[in-house]
Amino acid sequence: MIVELDTTMPRGSLATRLRDAVQERWPAEVQSIGLCGSMAHGDDTESSDVNLVVVTYRPRTGPKPARRIVDGVPVDLRVTTAEEGLGQARLLTPQWPMQADTYITTFPLHDPLEWFKTRREAHLSLLAEARPMEFTGLARQNWAIANGAHARAVRLTQWYETDAALILMAEARLHAALVAGFLTRTYFRNTADAVKHTGVAAADMQELGAILRYQAEELTARGRPVDGRLGALFD
Repeated sequence: MIVELDTTMPRGSLATRLRDAVQERWPAEVQSIGLCGSMAHGDDTESSDVNLVVVTYRPRTGPKPARRIVDGVPVDLRVTTAEEGLGQARLLTPQWPMQADTYITTFPLHDPLEWFKTRREAHLSLLAEARPMEFTGLARQNWAIANGAHARAVRLTQWYETDAALILMAEARLHAALVAGFLTRTYFRNTADAVKHTGVAAADMQELGAILRYQAEELTARGRPVDGRLGALFD
């Protein structure tokens, strides 16, 4: 859920220092500033990654998006306009299980117009109105990526290209986790959370193959078969 600004957050913390710097440099351009990720859930420390969301009134104003180390702490600075951010929250994409947490759980550092609350409500309305076939359709897209990566990993292992196979297995595990997220309408905080909570983190090649076969059967049962005739590609 969205939480209100916690007055116990240290004023000298990096998050509040970043907020103050943004407000000082772009006072007329910035509408809202918030934190997403683990710090928004209140289970991270002051020295953990800072995922800052800056919302501007107009495009191409305010700070530029950036990923940097600041005082030894990784900072991910994301910038969006209020209109664009709400539009994104009203769309289901193939990455939804990895995006929804940002929409639903945000720690507002500066939000006088309650934009983050509006975004959360917009996304919850989308989820309430979305049809099951929308979720299974996006699950099938991720299944195709996972299955392709897994098949290539198998071939590379046979050719003793184990390093490349390991990279493809990581890709296959992540997209298999996204399939599970869509099938159960579950979203995750990050990639590590996704593979851990769907049980694919430690799956070897054979186990992941079995998981993908089960997912294929489940998608077929839900009206989204993973294989079909040529004409089905354009339906």
